[in-house]
Amino acid sequence: MCGGLLLNASHPAHAQDLIAHPSTGVDSLSRNEARLLFTMRVKQWPDGTPVKVFVLPDNDALHGRFVSGLLELYPYQLRRVWDRQLFSGTGQAPVTVANEHEMMERVASNPGAIGYVSGPFDPTSVRILEVR
Repeated sequence: MCGGLLLNASHPAHAQDLIAHPSTGVDSLSRNEARLLFTMRVKQWPDGTPVKVFVLPDNDALHGRFVSGLLELYPYQLRRVWDRQLFSGTGQAPVTVANEHEMMERVASNPGAIGYVSGPFDPTSVRILEVR
């Protein structure tokens, strides 16, 4: 845990890392590809593994920074996309986790998983994806 604090301290408060399960086989995504994954429009990785999206609660500050900064959407727009897919029966909403620690655990233990954190607690348990 102490190592995680040191790693987090090296990241600026506004930074966030896009993380994925190590088996995804993807090292980078375009901003548009990230947006398609988090809006649940792309449902599989290139190797055919189903994508499992994990997010923090809508009112979490990191969630807001991630959605506006990396996805270039407003959080309410993202929620509207998920709700429309859910209520129309054409898709599902992502899995909401309570905090960054749970995000790391869930992404690390679910093949096909993707999420985000403000800085990796254990960078060996997940793959950090570059956004290009």
